[in-house]
Amino acid sequence: MLDRVYKMEPDDDAVYKTLLESTRAIPWKIDWKTLKFAYIGPQIEALLGWAPSSWVSVDDWAERMHPEDRAWAVDFCVAQSKAGVDHEADYRAMTKSGQYVWIRDVVHVVRNEDGSVDSLIGFMFDISERKRTEAKLLDMQRELEELSFKDGLTGVANRRRFDAILHQEWNHSRRTKLPLSLLMLDIDYFKQYNDCYGHLQGDQCLKQVAAILSTTITRPRDFMARFGGEEFVLVLPETDEDGARQMAERCRDLIAKAQIPHARSEIGSVLTVSLGVGTTVPGKTDEPLMFIEAVDQLLYQAKQRGRSRIVTSG
Repeated sequence: MLDRVYKMEPDDDAVYKTLLESTRAIPWKIDWKTLKFAYIGPQIEALLGWAPSSWVSVDDWAERMHPEDRAWAVDFCVAQSKAGVDHEADYRAMTKSGQYVWIRDVVHVVRNEDGSVDSLIGFMFDISERKRTEAKLLDMQRELEELSFKDGLTGVANRRRFDAILHQEWNHSRRTKLPLSLLMLDIDYFKQYNDCYGHLQGDQCLKQVAAILSTTITRPRDFMARFGGEEFVLVLPETDEDGARQMAERCRDLIAKAQIPHARSEIGSVLTVSLGVGTTVPGKTDEPLMFIEAVDQLLYQAKQRGRSRIVTSG
């Protein structure tokens, strides 16, 4: 019975060809000596628009590939084939109309008895939908990463992002021996503001302050974040004490210029801020947390000395 099932019949080749051509995968065969297609399934025309008869040699395969994929895909497939290694490659194939379709080529190397390469056989699969799904997932992942680094209320960077940026700039300053400055800013009498106007208006105030501070960021690596509560921080790479002081004065002046009403403030009728400003060139044993704590102490001094003022480390 089993012998009868597996017995080869004269028309087996035709049966196998019919089976191959009824699948969505596109079968093909290349003669290694001539590098010409011995066969390619008719499904190729439905997918890419190119008739099977137009696939003459590997040159046609390479030329119908996206320019950005061509070099690496051809080099990889040729190297693997020469080594007699079965392999896979994902690349964008050009349709006859000039569009591109993502293809996965699965390649098997057929050897002669002496071990030399006889031919390559394989299947092409349309993986465009999979690639679109992967792209959507990557976009979602990037969006989630952005959200994880963004303050939910004000839309500016959050404490987590600040920690990462400060660590990055800390290492840069340590390596280059260039100064790194940090500004810590606190809204004066913000509890009283919330008591007077309510927390919803307090949220609007925080958004307004964040928007104002964002306008001070003009250099590519300057950075601003909400530190927590009513506190904000600015990281100023390659900025000395004078430059940091000027930035602090600008922040304070812009907040004052906005004339945000604050009826419960003990130092005036509009919203004000206090700032602590520190500058350092970190040594090998220095840590960012110690620098943050030092600047936070300067901010505390600014509030202790009457608020609406700037205290620097210089």
